[in-house]
Amino acid sequence: QVVLVESGGGLVQAGGSLRLSCAASRRTLTTYSMGWFRQAPGKEREFVASIPWSGAVPSYADSVKGRFTISRDNYKNTVYLQMNSLKPEDTAVYYCAAGGHNIATMNPTYWGQGTQVTVSS
Repeated sequence: QVVLVESGGGLVQAGGSLRLSCAASRRTLTTYSMGWFRQAPGKEREFVASIPWSGAVPSYADSVKGRFTISRDNYKNTVYLQMNSLKPEDTAVYYCAAGGHNIATMNPTYWGQGTQVTVSS
């Protein structure tokens, strides 16, 4: 079992920045791909970004390309999401996720508890 713990959410004005962090309790083949999903009120959970161990090219949702950057520190088993130029429509609960496959295209195995990001206009 792997536990994912997120931090870094909060309230920010439009145009501002936030950085989310997610620490995995351990690294296994089941955390090959780590990343972020989000869920806004009344909407389905959606993919945001993911990155594999190998350092291959990350995947991003079209809605965040050019504004969000995902990175990971394999020594710390931690993945980061730097969010710049935030918009009110980015407001959501952000969930860390991990899986032994590409979580951009297949359901993750593990989920964090979620962290709220609120962008005011």
